[in-house]
Order: sequence, then structure tokens, then C-alpha cells
Amino acid sequence: MGYEDISFPKETVFLVTGGAGFIGSNLCEAIMKKGCRVRCLDDLSTGKMENIEALMRDRRFEFIKGDVKELTTCMDACENVDFVLHQAAWGSVPRSIEMPIFYCANNICGTLNMLEAARVKGVRKFVYASSSSVYGDEPNLPKKEGIEGNLLSPYAVTKRCDEEWAKQYTRHYGMDTYGLRYFNVFGRRQDPDGAYAAVIPRFIRMLLNGEQPVINGDGRQSRDFTYIENVIEANLKACAAGKDAAGEAYNIAYGGREYLIDVYYSLRDALGVTTEPIFGPERAGDIRHSNADISKAKEMLGYDPGWSFERGIREAIEWYKAAL
Repeated sequence: MGYEDISFPKETVFLVTGGAGFIGSNLCEAIMKKGCRVRCLDDLSTGKMENIEALMRDRRFEFIKGDVKELTTCMDACENVDFVLHQAAWGSVPRSIEMPIFYCANNICGTLNMLEAARVKGVRKFVYASSSSVYGDEPNLPKKEGIEGNLLSPYAVTKRCDEEWAKQYTRHYGMDTYGLRYFNVFGRRQDPDGAYAAVIPRFIRMLLNGEQPVINGDGRQSRDFTYIENVIEANLKACAAGKDAAGEAYNIAYGGREYLIDVYYSLRDALGVTTEPIFGPERAGDIRHSNADISKAKEMLGYDPGWSFERGIREAIEWYKAAL
């Protein structure tokens, strides 16, 4: 269980794109704790230097301020790299509906640039962030790879395109690519601010500040909330996986199902407040229910998530109480 027993030679070099962001900075930190070298590429459009400030003091850590939309930047970043963990992307379903051209350039062309740079520079493995949004309007639960519906947002289109491009690089160039379909990741350093902030940190911040959170819809939508430690495990186990697992996409979740209204009241009770939520309109492009079948990742990657929603939310609450 977990990733504590995964080891890599100390001279191993990881490139984490989007490494100053929520997931990326946690990956950088975990890799550094294993004694390996980390190169972080981030344009700081959504990432924050404060997320990697502690790492900057370590000589094994290198930061490059750059944009994955620039091929030359990607080429330079991939020089002498063993593993790429490609997290750089703009999230948010509603924002993608407002900015489809930008999302195409950033999430699709940026990923293609990274794939090409990794191929040219001889990177050993390319692990990239996909999303549960690729399941679209497929109604059946749990969500299972190979059974996808109609895509509901430009963001979902970008992630599905990334998967298809990665498959081409495995098929035609022999590159080991591994797609990780993240399901509602939460945990330390997730940004609680802004109109498109993820629901858990936004609820926590507002409740701590005495504000009244808004729930989009009736609160009966369900999600497979996935703690950040499980995502770190998936990335590192993909790096250790065999070639027979390459060219595929995998559900990365805990395999649970939480209703949003229940999550809200759990957070409220844990924080010792009595604030009732406001119910607003549903968000365009949102999936109603999400729950993952993680058997493929277990079989092919050895993925064995040890952090349940309950365990993860307790740690997340303590982190935000200290940080906000």
C-alpha cells in the first residue's frame, strides 16, 4: 500500500510540469524526499512560488519559469530527464466553456509539445494528468475505462485529446506513456480562492471565515473524492510500471462515492460551525455522478490507494486551519 517502498536511483531526474501547482508541488516534494533530482517547469499562471519555496533551497531542485505552449522551452526542460510527470494544464469546466481556444492551445498543444520534446530527448516514461471528465454523459457507475459517453465541456475534450495523442506516441514511437484519469483530487495546497476554486477548499475557507458557501445544484451530485497522497502513489507507480501497461489511461481514485451535501455537512461539523449553505444553479458541463472502477490501475500499475475520503479530509482540514 502507498508509495513509501518505491525507490529510484539517486541520480534519477524527474521533470514535473505545472510543478508549482497543487498536484505538481506535492509530486515535487514527494520525489525530493526519495533523494532524486527534480526539475520543475511552470509559467506561474495558476501555480504559486510559495508552493515550492521550501524546495528552492535544495540543490537537487531546479525551477524553470516557462510555458508548455513553447516547444523550445519543452525541449530545454526535457534535457537529461528520465521521467516526465506532466501536470501542466488549466482546469475548470466552466472556465473552459468561456475560453475554448485558450484551453486547446494550453492543454492540447502544450501536451503535444511535451510529448514531442520527451521523444526527441529520450525520456524513459511520460506520465500525464487526464481527468474523469472524459466520461461525459455516460450514466453507468462505476466509471470504467473504455466505456465513455459524449463529452460535456471543452476541458473534457482537451483531456480526451491528450489521451489520444499519448497513444499515438506509444504506437508509433515506442514511448511509454501512462494517462491518469484523476477523480476530484483534494488536499494540502489546493487553492481555495477564485471563482473556479475546487469545492472542498472553498467550503473550508468560507466556513472558517464565517461566510455562507454556495452549492451549485441540489447537492445530491456525487463524486469520488481522491486525496492527494493517492495521486502521488499513482504517478510514482506509473514510473515503475512495465511496458505492457504503456499507452493506456487509468482511473485514479479511491473508489468511493460521496454526495456533495454530505461533504458540506461533514466539513461544517468538523469545523464546529452551524452555517447553512445557499443552493445556486447547476453549472454547465458538470457531470451529475462520478465513481471510479480502479481495478485496471490496481492490476496494471499496482495502484493500491490507502487514503480514504474520511482519512484525507481530516488531514486536509488540519492543514487549512493552519494555513488560512
